[in-house]
Amino acid sequence: MREQWAVFLMAVQFLTRVPVSSADLFTEARLAAAVRYYPLVGVLVGAVAGAVFWLAHLVFPITLAVVLATVASLWVTGAFHEDGFADACDGLGGGATREQALEIMRDSRLGTYGASGLGLLLAIKILALAAAPAVVIPWLLVAAHAASGASAVIAIATGRYAREAGAAKPVADGVASVGLALALATGAAAVAPSWHLASPVAMLAALAGLVLGHLVMRGLYERKLGGYTGDCLGAVQQTSEVGYYLGAVAVL
Repeated sequence: MREQWAVFLMAVQFLTRVPVSSADLFTEARLAAAVRYYPLVGVLVGAVAGAVFWLAHLVFPITLAVVLATVASLWVTGAFHEDGFADACDGLGGGATREQALEIMRDSRLGTYGASGLGLLLAIKILALAAAPAVVIPWLLVAAHAASGASAVIAIATGRYAREAGAAKPVADGVASVGLALALATGAAAVAPSWHLASPVAMLAALAGLVLGHLVMRGLYERKLGGYTGDCLGAVQQTSEVGYYLGAVAVL
């Protein structure tokens, strides 16, 4: 249990800006095993965003409360996944060949495709959430962050790493069957409470949207790169999260 706690803290340290004070926490084995806890970290991020929305909506209109909740999620994660999405947009949009795309994605500077994609992504998130009933939004945030984390784990488990080496290479090697099962179970558990607040049809539509977001992004990067990078995993998480919101709102 002590080792699993260390692995979980490794996931928190990797995916968020939450300070984890342990000098000897990092090992490549823990970084690889931490993949199983990505959806659980998503629960924490969604809970923070949901709490901020609930408090803000006591004072502000729903759209402004959603914006503040989005700011909270960006602050907690350091815009980690959004950065990956923007880099993926730059690489996939600007690279004519696989090699060019991978080189562009290594560049930390934000290009036209990345800026446009990220701006539209955030706009869709905010407008979709603001269209949902206020009582459901905190639960949607928790469910979407957790389920989209599981979506990224599935992308790792069923895909191949596109580079020979890189910062995400240990993560790419880290999904075993037990870790995948735990990630999926965590995502499912986070989605379950929403079924009591929204109709089952809306939640099924949300899951369908998540799957569609996952498949569309995977189709884009696998066709161009033949596999995924760390940026692609961030992009899958983001498109899955947005797909979840859009599916839910289409019915709600």
